Amino acid sequence: MFDIGLGELAVIALVVVVAIGPDRLPEFAAQAGRFIRRMKKYADAARDDLRRELGPEYADLELRDLDPRRMVRKHIDEALRESDDEPVRAGLRPLAPGEQPPFDADAT
Repeated sequence: MFDIGLGELAVIALVVVVAIGPDRLPEFAAQAGRFIRRMKKYADAARDDLRRELGPEYADLELRDLDPRRMVRKHIDEALRESDDEPVRAGLRPLAPGEQPPFDADAT
């Protein structure tokens, strides 16, 4: 997302230490930890509210499942699994080895 490597992260940490100072660094780290715990608590509360409002069929809902990329991937995977389970349609059969597929000159 941010494309920050280890080198950039080290430079940012060095700037923070210089800007804040080593005497106030433990206090700053404690505040950052409290902020992260509070954000996690808010996210968990939002997830629980969604589960409660949507009903029992969404009991396994996770907030990361609401990511559009994950949603599309999940539905494609389900569709592929279902298509593997479908029987061969009437009149259709797999091609034999070396057999050419039908060709329609008017369609091309």
